Amino acid sequence: MIYMDYNATTPTDPRVLEVMSKYFYEKFGNPSSIYEIARENRKEIERAREKVAELIEADSDEIFFTSGGTESDNWAIIGTSFALKNKGNHIITSQIEHHAVLNTCKFLSKLGFEITYVPVDKYGIVDIDFIKKAIKRETILITIMHANNEIGTIEPIEEISKIAKENNILFHTDCVQTVGKIPISVKKLGVDMLSLSGHKFYGPKGIGALYLKKGVKIETLIHGGEQERGRRGGTYNVPGIVGLGKAAEIAKQEMFEEEKNIRYLRDKLEKGIVEKIPEIMINGHPENRLYNTLNLCVKYVEGESILLHLDFEKIYASSGSACTSGSLEPSHVLLACGIPHEIAHGSLRFSLGKYNKEEDVDKVLEILPKIVEKLRKISPFWREKK
Repeated sequence: MIYMDYNATTPTDPRVLEVMSKYFYEKFGNPSSIYEIARENRKEIERAREKVAELIEADSDEIFFTSGGTESDNWAIIGTSFALKNKGNHIITSQIEHHAVLNTCKFLSKLGFEITYVPVDKYGIVDIDFIKKAIKRETILITIMHANNEIGTIEPIEEISKIAKENNILFHTDCVQTVGKIPISVKKLGVDMLSLSGHKFYGPKGIGALYLKKGVKIETLIHGGEQERGRRGGTYNVPGIVGLGKAAEIAKQEMFEEEKNIRYLRDKLEKGIVEKIPEIMINGHPENRLYNTLNLCVKYVEGESILLHLDFEKIYASSGSACTSGSLEPSHVLLACGIPHEIAHGSLRFSLGKYNKEEDVDKVLEILPKIVEKLRKISPFWREKK
C-alpha cells in the first residue's frame, strides 16, 4: 500500500496509541467524578492541554477540547455570531474555505446573518483589498483558513489579523492543515480563535481543540455539565485528549526534520510528474504552500478515473477534500482560482506524510504515467486535441 492522502487523515503514531491504550480499561475513570482514578485523569487532561498550548504558543487556559476541526469551526463561527448579534450580523470569509466553515456560514445566512465571500487569485491567495472594502459597521467576524486543504496555499493571516484588529473585529482561522506541520504562534498570527484537529498530525480521530483568546465573547453550543469550564458540556474523551497531547508533544519535537524529508519527496514527485506526463497543470502557490501538498490537473482525463486506477494498484490519493469525495462537482477551490470546469474535473491531490519513502514516489512515477496514457487513449477530448 502506498498512502498519499495525509491531508485527509494521518495514521495514528504508535507512540500516541501506546499512551492512549491504558485510558480505555486501566484508567477508565470519569474525570468529572471525585475519587482518585477520576482525579488522576483530570490531571492527565490538564497535561495534554498544556502540550497543545505549547504547540501553538498559547496559554493552557485558552485551549478548549472539542470533537475535531468541524466542531471547532462551528463553535468559533456560530458561538461568536450569537454572542455578538446585537453588535452586528456581517461575517467575512473566503470562497475556498473548508465546508466546515462554508456550510456553517450558509446556516447562519438562514438566520439573517450576511456573509461576504472573499475571492482569491489564481494561486488561491485571498484578496486583501477586497477584505478591507468589505468591512462595514455590522461586521463582527472574519474567518479565513491558514492553509488550504486541497492546494496547500498558505494565506497572509498576520496581515488579515491586523486589519481585523484595526476595525475591532474578531478573527478566526482554521489551522487544521497547519498545526503540527509548521510552527504556529497564536501571538504572532494575532488571531482571536484557532481550530485544530488531532487526526491531521498523527493523533486520533474524534478529538480537536479550539483556541479562544482570553476575553473573547462566545456562546456555548453544547450544553450539559460543567466540563471545559462550563463552555462545552459532555463527558471528556480521555483517551482522545491524552492522545492529542502526545501528538502535539511529538510534533513540536519532530516537525522540522519531517518537513525536510517530506518536502524532498513532494518535490521529486512533482518534478517527475511534470517531466513524464504532458498537459499537466500544477495548482496552488509555487512556493507559499504546504511542503507536503501537490495538487494538479491532468487535462483531458477525469480525476476520478485516475483515482480508481490508482486504487487498483493500491496507491491512495484524492481529487480534493475528503469531505466532498461523494460529489460529482469539480472542486470549489479550483473553480475559485479560475480553473475551468473541464480542467478542474481532472484534479488530483497527493499529500505526503512522515511514513512515505522514496520508493513510494518512484512507484507512483512508474504507474501514474501509464494510467494517464491509457485513459487519454479512450478520451474523445484527447483525440480531438491531437
